[in-house]
Amino acid sequence: MAAPAPPPPDPQFVLRGAHSAVHALHFCDGAEGHPLLLSGSLHGLVHIWSLQTRRPLAALDGHGGQCVTWLHTLPRGPQLLSQGRDLQLCVWDLAEGRNAVVDAVRLESMGFCRASILAEGPQRWMVAVPGRGNDEVQVLELPSKTLVSCLKPEAGARLGMPMCLQLWQAESSSRPLLLAGYEDGSLALWDVSTRKVCSRVACHSEPVMGLALDPWRARGVSGSAEKALAVWSLEGQQALQVRGTHELTNPGIADVKIRPDSKILATAGWDHRVRVFQWRTMRPLAVLAFHSATVHCVAFDTAGLLAAGSGDQRISVWSLYPPT
Repeated sequence: MAAPAPPPPDPQFVLRGAHSAVHALHFCDGAEGHPLLLSGSLHGLVHIWSLQTRRPLAALDGHGGQCVTWLHTLPRGPQLLSQGRDLQLCVWDLAEGRNAVVDAVRLESMGFCRASILAEGPQRWMVAVPGRGNDEVQVLELPSKTLVSCLKPEAGARLGMPMCLQLWQAESSSRPLLLAGYEDGSLALWDVSTRKVCSRVACHSEPVMGLALDPWRARGVSGSAEKALAVWSLEGQQALQVRGTHELTNPGIADVKIRPDSKILATAGWDHRVRVFQWRTMRPLAVLAFHSATVHCVAFDTAGLLAAGSGDQRISVWSLYPPT
């Protein structure tokens, strides 16, 4: 008889005090290199957590009580970008203990679509956000807030709303590309400069809720409201091809992330569970059944920590299969 599988581990620790459902997570380095975890909540607060004391250092209130859906830090300053359902993309100054909104971009669409960012230079970034109408994506340059591109499907395409975005640029190319998952379950690869779709594939029968790209392998994964993950590749950085699907026990993936070392993949599930896979083979490694409500978001840090944020107002932090 084969030995029974070992039980899944417990979290390394749990962060409590978000006071509402956690919808966004992002790891970053704080002062003197101490790691921090940022969380965005349903009621509009961004908490900055010390991973040393496991307590919040600050609570930022810039979204008028509306859900914070996406967080990202920029090395300049440092600064924080936070996206909320109040139609604001806020730019925060976090230098020397300051916690002030220094700029904001007014968004055209409320939607559930999280922004994506790409560094263009030491002090310039490109950010993709949901645009006007139901199906448009806008690409802006920061800090100038100049509109770079409007990506709108052809009339009659009926893709529905963009649900998730990933800006990307191959090392061998100067052309920024955008991967967009849509309400109809399809995935499109856009050339941002020409505003044309390079390739489109039907990955899911339900809206694409999350996607992650492994730039080293030109391969990615997406999850939706259905009971399957789709694995796909970017042939020649131009053509999307579905490589396979991985059936899940329960429907509904809210978020999916690949660890920076491209070894493992984590999904956030509507069934309250975090699932961990070996990324190269999609072999299931663990089912983390700690939370008591939908897991809305997952995030990895460069040291291999995994964080999960849930509707139960808690953030679990895990140390699994540490990078070698």
